[in-house]
Amino acid sequence: MKIKEITYVALFAGIMGILGLVPPITLGFTPVPITLQTLGVILAGGILGARLGSLSIIVFLLIVAAGMPLLPGGRGGIGVFFGPSGGYLIGYVIAAFSIGLIFSKIQTLKFKHIIATNLTVGIFSVYLTGIPVQAFVMNLPILETIKLSLVYIPGDFIKAIIASILVYKLQKYPIIAQNFVKSSTAQVREG
Repeated sequence: MKIKEITYVALFAGIMGILGLVPPITLGFTPVPITLQTLGVILAGGILGARLGSLSIIVFLLIVAAGMPLLPGGRGGIGVFFGPSGGYLIGYVIAAFSIGLIFSKIQTLKFKHIIATNLTVGIFSVYLTGIPVQAFVMNLPILETIKLSLVYIPGDFIKAIIASILVYKLQKYPIIAQNFVKSSTAQVREG
């Protein structure tokens, strides 16, 4: 791995940590808070690509597991992976990888591709592991957990839209575009 790649991975792990310092919105009926870290996950996959994006999330999660309180509410330590949020944290890696992989397969990456991928695959990947783990830990039926999770969808859509705009705009800058094209071989086009 090159120094430049290590720098990008560290930068996005840091961005995830900073987003974790933003106070969460807690809801009385579920222990999983609304956070800004999903935004960081989508940005990591969209800008760094599958390999580096998912690696940056893994580095962030290893730092959290080591005890750094970088999750919203000052949470950290290995125990967070065994709580109601644990599945969502694992879903972060899947989401960053999936977004980067899909972008790499699209020959001409337009804004509509970015937003569609982020709104569907990005959000679904986090829920794919998050909802079942939350249901298991809270000893709830999966359908009830899905209903509880519906409250997160509007916020996740907003974060996915913001990330889509940022990814689209940032890929036009030479240093970002060079990294993106190298990692995903996609080209950004208007539309």
